[in-house]
Amino acid sequence: MKRTDVNGLQDDQLVEFVRNAREELFNLRFQHATGQLENTAALRHARREIARGLTVARARGIDVDRELKRQSE
Repeated sequence: MKRTDVNGLQDDQLVEFVRNAREELFNLRFQHATGQLENTAALRHARREIARGLTVARARGIDVDRELKRQSE
């Protein structure tokens, strides 16, 4: 997803975007550790997606970790 697309997300959608990106990175790391991951560039892409989402959230003053914790309660 491009930066302009991430900027266009609502605050709750942005938090969900970061959560999904973190979950994807976890799954990719698990696949890599078990030798099932063929496209290792996907790890880099997932890390950059997280960074992109966190950068936009930080610019808006959103604490993503706090929001995710609040949603899980």
